[in-house]
Amino acid sequence: MTLLNYLNLSYNNLSGQIPSSNQLQTMADPSIYQGNPRLCGPPLSANCSISGDGDGFPKDEDDEDDDGSKNLGMYISAVLGFVIGFWAVFGTLVIKKSVRRAYFRYLENMKDKLFVLIAVKLARLQRKMEVQRT
Repeated sequence: MTLLNYLNLSYNNLSGQIPSSNQLQTMADPSIYQGNPRLCGPPLSANCSISGDGDGFPKDEDDEDDDGSKNLGMYISAVLGFVIGFWAVFGTLVIKKSVRRAYFRYLENMKDKLFVLIAVKLARLQRKMEVQRT
């Protein structure tokens, strides 16, 4: 970044403290961070140590409520997605005998291919080591 002359980070929904590295401190114009309400630290007027919730970030109006309804919805979606995905795969293996046999045959073939690949690599390595000893 030593050759960087101009940088505009406006309206990128950035959050947190602006790094205090040498490259970014040479750009002291606060307008390059415009439209990022959760950014703080120099050259902005928002101080990171003074925060509405004590996490080092300026308080955002869009933060979730105290009841955590946004998190609850995310957790419910994650659990439902896991359960549906799990039973879509393993339920099919339990119910359909032909799918179960094909799946385990595939796994066995992959295991055999991997074993052969490892055996060939080890044999080549042993030959190379024998040649280097002589």
